[in-house]
Amino acid sequence: MSNLPTNYDVIIIGAGPAGYVAAIRAAQLGFKVVCIDNGCNAQGQSSLGGTYINAGCIAVMSLLESAKIFHLLTVKAAEHGISTGEVTIDLKQMMARKNQIVSNLSEHIRTLFAHHHIDCLYGRGRLLAEKQVEVALVAGETFILQANNIILATGSMPIQLACAPIDNKLILDSTATLNTDELPNKVGIIGAGIIGLELASIWNRLGVKVILLDAQEQFLHTTDQQIANHAYRIYTQQGLDLRLGARVIATEKTADKVSLAYTDKTGTHRIELDKLIVASGRRPNTAKLAAAEANLMLDENGFVHVDENCGTNLPGVFAIGDLTLSAPMLAHKGLEEGVFVADYIANQPNRINYNGIPNIIYTEPEIAWVGQTEQELQAVGEPYKVGVFFLKDADRAQTTGNTEGLVKIISHAQTDAILGVHIIGSLASELIAEAVLAMEFSASAEDLARTIHAYPSISETLHEAALALDNRALHSV
Repeated sequence: MSNLPTNYDVIIIGAGPAGYVAAIRAAQLGFKVVCIDNGCNAQGQSSLGGTYINAGCIAVMSLLESAKIFHLLTVKAAEHGISTGEVTIDLKQMMARKNQIVSNLSEHIRTLFAHHHIDCLYGRGRLLAEKQVEVALVAGETFILQANNIILATGSMPIQLACAPIDNKLILDSTATLNTDELPNKVGIIGAGIIGLELASIWNRLGVKVILLDAQEQFLHTTDQQIANHAYRIYTQQGLDLRLGARVIATEKTADKVSLAYTDKTGTHRIELDKLIVASGRRPNTAKLAAAEANLMLDENGFVHVDENCGTNLPGVFAIGDLTLSAPMLAHKGLEEGVFVADYIANQPNRINYNGIPNIIYTEPEIAWVGQTEQELQAVGEPYKVGVFFLKDADRAQTTGNTEGLVKIISHAQTDAILGVHIIGSLASELIAEAVLAMEFSASAEDLARTIHAYPSISETLHEAALALDNRALHSV
C-alpha cells in the first residue's frame, strides 16, 4: 500500500488478546507498529479481537448471561414472589445482542489502535525469511513488509474429528454453535472440558436437552478432584447428561437429525440428536503461518517452539498466546505474553509467573483455580493442609440464592505458604483474583485469615476457608 511504510519496528500477525495487547504495549514503548489480522465476526466482516471476542469468551459469556436471565425468570423468580407469566425466547434477538457486544469490543480495539498510531491491516500475514512478512489484504492487494521484530499471535482453531465431520449445519464446531438461529430440542456435545461445559451451560438453561460425551473416565481430570466431584453433582442436578468414558466412533446424518454411536465400558450405544457440537479442544493456527523457507520450528502438534523469552528459533521472531505450550490456552495468558515480549524487545522485561495464572470455566456456577491441586501435591509427597468453606454457609450467598459451591485453600503444612486455591460458585472468576494476588505476594494462609473482609460478602468465603485451615472457621460446623 503506497500510504504505508515498508519497514516497521514491530510487525504483529494476529489481533486477539495476545496480539492486540502486544501492539498497544509496543506502541506505548515508542515502536512503530503494524498489526495484521484476518479475523471475522458472525456476519463475515473483518473484526479485531480474535476468537476471544468473536467466537470465544465474549460471545459465550454474552449468551450465558441471556440464558441465566431466562432461567431466573422461568425457574427462580417464583422464589422471590415474582410472577412473570409466559416467558419466550427470541433467539435471533439474543444473537443480535451478542453480535452487538462483539462489534462494540472489536471497534474499541480499532479505536485503541488509532489512539496509539498503530497501523492495522485486514488480511493474512505470512512469515517469510529474513524478517519479512507477506501481507495478503482482504481487499486483494499483496505486498511485503520488513521489521526488526515480528510477533506471531494467530491463536487457535477448533479440532476436528474424523468420526464427526463438521458441516456447521447438523454437526457444528464451537464457533458455529454461537451463531445458530434456531433452538434445538436435543443437543450432543463431544467433549466435557471447558469449551463443552460452557456451551452446555448456555443450552441447558435455555431448556435444551444436553448430552455431554467425554472419552475421559474422570470428570475434569486436570482440576482439583474435590471441585470436579462437586461440579459433577451440581451439573447433573441441573439436568446435564454427562457420559464419561464415552468414545464416539461414528456419526450419520439425515435431513434434520444426527445419529451418533459411542462405546463405553458397558458396550456400544446410539443416540439421536437435533444438533451435534464438536468441542474436543483447539489446535494452534500455524498451518499457513510461515513459508517453508522461513524455517520456523514447530512441534508435531503444530505448536511453535519457543524459549523462556517467547523467542522462536528465528532471531527477532516471537510467538505468544495459543501458538505455544507455555501454559493452557487462556486469553489472559496471551495478554501477559504480549506485554512481556513488547517489554523484552525494549530491553525491560518483567517475568511472567506462569504458576500464578488463574484458570476459569465460565459455567453457572463458575469454576476458578490457581496453583496446585491436592492430587498434584499428593503425587510429589508435599506436606499440606486444606481449608474448605461451603457457600451455603455464607450469609450473602443465602440472600442471592447462589448457595452452590465451595472455596478450598491448600497451604504448606510447615511454612503455611498458599499452594493452591480452588473455587466453584457464583462469581468464582472474580473471587480468584484475591487468591492470585495473595500468591503473587507470597502471602501465607494466615495473612489471608488476618485480612478483614466485608461482612456480609461473597469474598468472605476466602477468609473463612483460610480460617478453616486451622479449624477456626466462624460460620460453618
